[in-house]
Amino acid sequence: MRPVQTASSVIGAAFLLVGVLGFVPGITTHYDELRFAGHSGALLFGLFAVSVLHNLVHLLFGVLGLLAAKTPQFARMFLVAGGGLYVLLWVYGSAIGEHGDSNVLPVNTADNWLHLGLGAGMILLGVITTAVERARSDSPVN
Repeated sequence: MRPVQTASSVIGAAFLLVGVLGFVPGITTHYDELRFAGHSGALLFGLFAVSVLHNLVHLLFGVLGLLAAKTPQFARMFLVAGGGLYVLLWVYGSAIGEHGDSNVLPVNTADNWLHLGLGAGMILLGVITTAVERARSDSPVN
């Protein structure tokens, strides 16, 4: 398995874990306030706003990350494009505010900063693992 595939697997597994933990009372505080979408009082680790939809997005990204790890090309695409989507989610969350009607996922300030860091980290992983592999080989990476 190439480094980009390992990175995709690790990120995918982390997304799956977070998606599952979002449905666990106690780990998710105010679990009784968990809503399908929109503003939800439920907080993963008492910090990150979550809803059923938000948890399902994490689960979907987790499955995609694990499936993407099957090939270097798909793993790279998952990391870079998925990272780009999370950066866009940071822009979205920063623009709409926590209590706006457009806050369907929902997101709060902690989510916004996590999404920015996660997005940038995924993009960097996709780019750096590919660059390192290309530097180590005489042939281009597929």
